[in-house]
Amino acid sequence: MDLTDDGRPDVEGRSVGELLGEVTGGLSTLMHKEIELAKLEAKQAVEMAKTELKEEATKASKGAGMLVGAGIAAHLVLVFVSLMLMFLLQNVIGIEFSALIVALLWAVVGAVLFTMGRKALREVRPVPERTIETVKEDLEWQRNQIN
Repeated sequence: MDLTDDGRPDVEGRSVGELLGEVTGGLSTLMHKEIELAKLEAKQAVEMAKTELKEEATKASKGAGMLVGAGIAAHLVLVFVSLMLMFLLQNVIGIEFSALIVALLWAVVGAVLFTMGRKALREVRPVPERTIETVKEDLEWQRNQIN
């Protein structure tokens, strides 16, 4: 579109229909661009959510792996140390009480390991909080653009 010397659109000699056609064409283009932008932002939000969930899943798997390792180690230690303690205590208090004392000792160890593993798993956030906040901000921005 041509401009006059003072920077305004030169509409002289053009019909109202032509001018309205340009305006509606421009609005149509603008709406298509806005829809494309919204689709792109939605796609980016999905990717952000996937990334955030992957990070949290990695944390969870590390915590679970530590619990499995602790369980295996506790089991091996339980077997060998239990046998050693039972044989040592057998001479002092008899086999029955020595087995009971060893079992109670390992119950305490198991409780401590369980508590530590549960604490590690409680730190996992399964909700993609950063992504949700970004999407809320995007929606607020779009609302402001419409109004």
